[in-house]
Order: sequence, then structure tokens, then C-alpha cells
Amino acid sequence: MPFVQPEQLQLQFWQQRLSQGDRLLLTTAQIAERNRQTFALQKELQPLSALPGQYSADELTAIIDNVSKIPSSPRFYTNGTALSAADWQRYQVLLGKDRVKETNPVAFALIVKRTALRAFPTLDRVVNEQGNADLDRFAETALFVAEPVAVLHQSRDKAWLLVQSFNYTGWVQAADVAIGSREQVLSYAEQEPFLVITAAKAHTAYTPAQPALSELQLDMGVRLPLISAADTGFNVHGQNPLASYIVQLPQRLNDGRLHFLPALLPLSSDVSIGYLPFTERNLLSQAFKFLGERYGWGHDYNGRDCTGFISEVFRSFGLLMPRNSSQQGMGNYGTNLRFNQHSSQAEKLQALAQARVGDLLYFPGHVSMFIGRVQQQPFMIHSVNTLIYPTDAGLYQGTLNGVVVTPLMPLHNNTEHAYLEALYAIKSLR
Repeated sequence: MPFVQPEQLQLQFWQQRLSQGDRLLLTTAQIAERNRQTFALQKELQPLSALPGQYSADELTAIIDNVSKIPSSPRFYTNGTALSAADWQRYQVLLGKDRVKETNPVAFALIVKRTALRAFPTLDRVVNEQGNADLDRFAETALFVAEPVAVLHQSRDKAWLLVQSFNYTGWVQAADVAIGSREQVLSYAEQEPFLVITAAKAHTAYTPAQPALSELQLDMGVRLPLISAADTGFNVHGQNPLASYIVQLPQRLNDGRLHFLPALLPLSSDVSIGYLPFTERNLLSQAFKFLGERYGWGHDYNGRDCTGFISEVFRSFGLLMPRNSSQQGMGNYGTNLRFNQHSSQAEKLQALAQARVGDLLYFPGHVSMFIGRVQQQPFMIHSVNTLIYPTDAGLYQGTLNGVVVTPLMPLHNNTEHAYLEALYAIKSLR
């Protein structure tokens, strides 16, 4: 990677440049208010508690059609075979729209393991005309352990559920979902005291007694209710909890119903009791925990893409935002500085000179986090697929495919536009 010195890949390099790194940027109450404002401003966000008890046939069909749209441009399997009309018809049959009833009750559930949220109820991988096998166009995002969702519909083969989270709707495998009552699910998500996963990935303790809870992956930002030995006793699945946090985890029974069980997280785990203080030092620390992770379009490859990376970092502090980069960048929440086709390079450079650590830089289809300057050069950390920059021999096009630190200049967002030229918004959540 040109233009980056080895020391710039170290968290300490950037933290030692902070002048007020431990100053609280928002209090817990201010973050809660920020979330209320964001939900009010962004139609993509929907509190599950505000959902209706049921949908009519027309309403549910419209939701299914919106989630599982047949794209206007060609799609291909990873072997290069174009999807045919028969292929699309097969996926349409899987949607089970003929089973939509006159009234369709909304159920509630918790996710029991990290699971892919997809545009169609299938694990088939499809790509666009460029054929980049890393970019599965059926992949939308991922849902994490303990995530509350509304269950809207079931696929024809009953292997998939159409679910709605607070910021996205798509298909997940039914085996990863435990259905409970509305009250069970919504109260679990608000239970206190709670613990937040602040590692990129943490794991519960190994337990042969409960395989579904054994070494279960928990991703950054996951919030779990804390319980005590007074609730569980001093033998939790064959282990004394003295050196562990005891958390309450959702479990899926054989019939799909929700059940709760205690699980242990070692005290050595990278976690926080309550959300992390929202400071510049912590923003950098959280972002750098992903450094070197494989890029994962739509959270594929057990990783995350550019917006997933940003969302999980900010979720460590309790801040919620839309899923897609355009929804974030064009959204009116936070403080926004916007540019258009008439904005000059000088205007953008002046704005970047005023940017603060943790500000978000938006480009078409991409987002990064500003982390500081070196000799007036803006640097950012981001989860990115491509590496494009000009050389004496022409435009170099390579692959990054990971979470990396890069300068903003002279790198390109795509083959037509440099990052500086493509920059259309700077957002601050302070």
C-alpha cells in the first residue's frame, strides 16, 4: 500500500496526536436524544415497538416485492452462468407470496447466532456483470446475536423467514431465529444492567452442556443483559462463574420458540458494562480493532463492509444509524456539510482541514472515518474492496479487501473519480 508508513497503522500513532481525546462528546442522555432524532428523520429506521400487529395482504406483498426485487441489470452465478427467466421464477416461487393471507400477524423474535440477511431466501451467490465473486448481490447485511426482529412471513420451503430489524428488512434462515412474544422480545432488548461487546468479535466460554451457547461469536455492539450468580447459582453449565460475566442469551428450542439461558463470558473479554464513553480516543480504539479484517460485502465472509464497519463502531457507544451508505450520507441526522458538482477542490480541502476525529466521509457507495492529518494530508480508516490510484504508467487498479488506514489523496473512489472529487458529505455525530 503506497503512501502509508508502518507507524500509521498503529493505534497509538493517532491517539497520541489527540489534544482532548478523553473529552466526552455526547452523554448517554444526549446519545438517546440523538437516536430519537435519527429515527424521526430517517424513514429507513423503524422502532419495532411501533409496528402494527398485522399486515394486510396488499401491505405484506408490497414489502416482499420491495425486498426481493428482480434487478434490471443481468446477474450471474459465480461460474459465469447468467441467471435465466427460469432461475428468477424459481426464486419467486420460494417467496411464497401465494401463501399471503388476508391478514398476516406480525411475530417477534431474537436472533440466536450471527446470520446473513439476504434479498432472496437462498444461499445462492450471484454477481453483477463485473463478476467480482467477493460481491454477492443477494447479500444485504447481517444480524447479530440478541438482535430483536419482527417476523413478517415464511418462505415456501419454511427454511427462511422474512424479518425486519430496526434498520433493514430481508430473509434469514429460520434456524437462527427464536420466536417469542412481543413483550418478551422488546423487554429483553431494554433489560438492565447490560454488557456491550467492544471487541471486534468475542466468544462465550466453551461448554459441552449447551453446544448452541458454546464459543458463540458475539460481534461489536451486541448488547446483552447481565445476570448474577444469585440468579444462576455457582455452577453455570459446569463452570463456576467467579472469573466470568454471566449474560442472558436467547436460545431456539426445537419447535422454534424462544428460551433464555445463562452463558459465561470470561472477565478477560473486551466488553463494557453499559455503552462506552463517546470520546475521540475510544472512537479510534474501536475502529482499529477491525484493522486487517477481511472486507465482507453485506457482512459476508464473517466480516463487514464499509457501512457495517462504521455502524458497529458507533454502536459501541449506543449510536444507531441507517444501514446503507447513501441512507447515512444523505440522511439529515447529525451535523452535515454537503458538496455538489459545483463544489471546488479548494472548498473540500478547507472543509477537511476542519474535520475532527470520528467524522464520517461519504462518497458514492462508500463511507470512511476521518482519523487525523499528517502534513496536512487527511487520513481515514475504512473497510474497502478496491485500491485505485494514478501512477506514471496510468491508473493502477488493485485490491485491498480489508479494513485499512489510507490517505484520502491521491487515492480514487472509482476509475473515474478521485476520493476528493467524489466526496459529497462530511457528517459529525458529536
